[in-house]
Amino acid sequence: MADEVILTQEGFDKLEAERDQLVSVRRKEVSERLKEAISYGDLSENAEYDAAKNEQAELEERIAKLEQMIRNARVISDEEVSGDVVNVGLTVKVKDQDTGDVEEYTIVGSTEADPFAEPAKISSDSEVGRSLLGKKVGDKVEVSVPDGLLHYVVEDIVR
Repeated sequence: MADEVILTQEGFDKLEAERDQLVSVRRKEVSERLKEAISYGDLSENAEYDAAKNEQAELEERIAKLEQMIRNARVISDEEVSGDVVNVGLTVKVKDQDTGDVEEYTIVGSTEADPFAEPAKISSDSEVGRSLLGKKVGDKVEVSVPDGLLHYVVEDIVR
């Protein structure tokens, strides 16, 4: 069996929307480009044809990957997640004990991670995400990262 993909409902919906867009819109666009390139004649020296075939292969590969992720998805529902411990789908506010900085992270499955989102979406498989899972408000967390050790205190957990 393929690996389980942990997702929030939002992440699952985004995967389905991307797949649906690729299947219903992009496939037709690529097919039209392919037909147009074939109409140019000699396929042995037809750069447009080669480009369209490559684009079609990449598109089909992405669709297959999305469909596999959707099949293997485990959507974390609100009922599964209590707000008193850090879990996938929740936002956690932590204070860095060394610098005093306060950071906010939303814990998500690895396919949804986006460190540039506000608040940052970090994977439950990352060092920080894995270290925070299961912690409660007031818990101290030590996280080993490439730059050294981070010392956090969990300040708040929000749905």
